[in-house]
Amino acid sequence: MKLGLQLGYWGAQPPANAGELVAAAEAEGFDAVFAAESWGSDAFTPLAWWGSGTQRVRLGTSVVQISARTPTSCAMHALTLDHLSGGRHILGLGVSGPQVVEGWYGEPFAKPLARTREYVSVVRKVLARREPVTNPGPHYPLPYDGPGTTGLGKPLKPITHPLRDDIPIWIGAEGPKNVALTAEIADGWLAIYYSPRLAPMYDEWLDEGFSRPGARRTRADFELAATCQVVVTDDRAGTVAGLKPVTALYVGGMGTPELNFHAQVYRRMGYGDVVDEVTRLFRAGRKDEAAAAIPDEMVTETMIVGDRDEVRAGVKRWSDAGVTMLLVSCHDAEHVRSLADVVLR
Repeated sequence: MKLGLQLGYWGAQPPANAGELVAAAEAEGFDAVFAAESWGSDAFTPLAWWGSGTQRVRLGTSVVQISARTPTSCAMHALTLDHLSGGRHILGLGVSGPQVVEGWYGEPFAKPLARTREYVSVVRKVLARREPVTNPGPHYPLPYDGPGTTGLGKPLKPITHPLRDDIPIWIGAEGPKNVALTAEIADGWLAIYYSPRLAPMYDEWLDEGFSRPGARRTRADFELAATCQVVVTDDRAGTVAGLKPVTALYVGGMGTPELNFHAQVYRRMGYGDVVDEVTRLFRAGRKDEAAAAIPDEMVTETMIVGDRDEVRAGVKRWSDAGVTMLLVSCHDAEHVRSLADVVLR
């Protein structure tokens, strides 16, 4: 099992100790460091800044939102970071949700699967640099020939030669169709709220993608990186209770009551009645009650919490389910070291 440090996205201010965490992850044998974005900080800049002090760990976005940049712009970011890091970049992509896409980026959210497929295709054409990039659309036509065009656009290829012409692309996906698409066109799956109990279901989705004509990977060379809070503690009950408010936020407070992708994931796990109750309470401003309505197993299903032996057993369970990397959040360097000691030693 590999470990990836998830730095996430910034809150009101940049995190004070991110550089310390990255240095500890590098020293302790973590495989990768990831940064995310929502509608504040971006994901590429922190990786370039904090990653400049590293030599070995891979630097991944988990995720950058495809509506935030055109695919050619995203490819420029990726080839630049890949050069600066000596070939250590992982480009993690995701569609986000309609509230962000339409409310923040001012773009339509419709047809996310088709947009993802086309986006990845254009990024790969840029990085391959075999010929000037063209794309018929309909989502990212190159050259642009729609309303307001001057007719002067011409196909281009990047001035800078990419260090690698095939940078790994991982996709953040939650639903069955998106996971199948990920297995077909990507090099890895960034899974959120993964449950080892449901591994047979995920395998069906993945196998559908792997079986499609032209699929890039097989399960043998495909990376499955799952976001998983891992806490080594002798106070399992207290720690689980402390994690419930975050679960309540994502289940009851993200998106809208009509469309919350995270809530849909928990519904597939069989927690539909809990999701309804948590959403009702959270939307009414009763956040403490929403957290209290979450049963312990709803937390531990997607996280690993316990003493050293319990954590090692949990990591084995996730590995047996097909997970190749755990994406973990750490609050300080000692947390990084404790996870490395239990998981990697």
